[in-house]
Amino acid sequence: MITLLRVGRIHAPEPLAATDILIADGRIAALGRDLAIPAGWPMKVLEYGDLTAVPAFIDQHVHVTGGGGEGGCGTRCSEIEAADIAAMGIGTVVGVLGTDSVSRSPADVLAKVRGLRAEGIAAYMYTGAYRVPPPTLTGDLQRDLAWIPEVIGLGEIAISDHRSSQPQAHEIARLVSEVRVGAMLAGKRGICHFHLGDGARGLEPLRRLLRDTEIPADQVIPTHVNRRHALLEEAAAFSLEFGATVDVTAFDDCPGEHEFSAFNAVSRLLARGVPADRITMSSDCNGSLPVFDGEGHYAGMRIAGNTALLSDWQRLVRESVLPMEQALGLISGHVARVLGLEARKGRLAAGFDADIALLDDELQPRHTFVAGRRIDPERRAARPA
Repeated sequence: MITLLRVGRIHAPEPLAATDILIADGRIAALGRDLAIPAGWPMKVLEYGDLTAVPAFIDQHVHVTGGGGEGGCGTRCSEIEAADIAAMGIGTVVGVLGTDSVSRSPADVLAKVRGLRAEGIAAYMYTGAYRVPPPTLTGDLQRDLAWIPEVIGLGEIAISDHRSSQPQAHEIARLVSEVRVGAMLAGKRGICHFHLGDGARGLEPLRRLLRDTEIPADQVIPTHVNRRHALLEEAAAFSLEFGATVDVTAFDDCPGEHEFSAFNAVSRLLARGVPADRITMSSDCNGSLPVFDGEGHYAGMRIAGNTALLSDWQRLVRESVLPMEQALGLISGHVARVLGLEARKGRLAAGFDADIALLDDELQPRHTFVAGRRIDPERRAARPA
């Protein structure tokens, strides 16, 4: 079946004159106006003349099997569902383990990723977790990257956090180099996704890595860099010094005006001179937001969602912090480049995956297509009785 989407406007991310998107075999076959195909060919026409088509969003940090556990087994977070992903205009996610790699494993993440794929979401994963040495699927980082198609990197390795394994410089260098070679063998980017905690060392472990080794800056992505003012300032300096990309978390417990919101973090990074194409945003969805007292004791937690990712991005556009075509990069094109998926995702163009979010005039997603298939945001995965 060939599908023809007729929309009001297209941002590819740059605005196009085209208003038609022709989809075949899960990819975009053509864009234009008044597109037609030979009579008799099977085609479904979908009319969305009041909506704007943009590349479906990419969330590179999702606890697909649920995070948590810092307060015991009763504090484990729930899994995410495909419908909750698509409702935010997100077409691609990368699954990640966090603190708990004891009751959960990379195998659990892989099973969930494959389940999401079966429901229509483009899902990938990082092997590993907070701790070093990281848990793997095959017993070896290079084999995970080489033999498991869904594995696109390592993460989230925790640094500058009381929950981390306190990895030393030589351990971090060894992990990143292992991932780099494994990714080369597999034809992948093979990034290392680093969780930044509240620790005073901040980004120093990654600065040391890039200064003392031959590892390129695009191999490492620090996330949660907007936890505190000093860390955000350090992230700006880190990006400018090494030409590195930094990932801002749309913390679900930060309203739009909160000093650590993704909106304020992106605005501050731009003001410090960080190029927009070196900034990405992610949600930390279904991860835990634990609270610890002054002595490091667990004091409670909330579960992260993905609504702030959308609302903070919308505000960046509405308040003209960035024009639409640049703002889209924060949650689509730049993320695709970081993950090594830029040849098929993050853009609306012939040959690219037909991953499309249709937005209304308020920038609210109304429909999400992944590989040309519409994901129904009202549908929920079947649960056993």
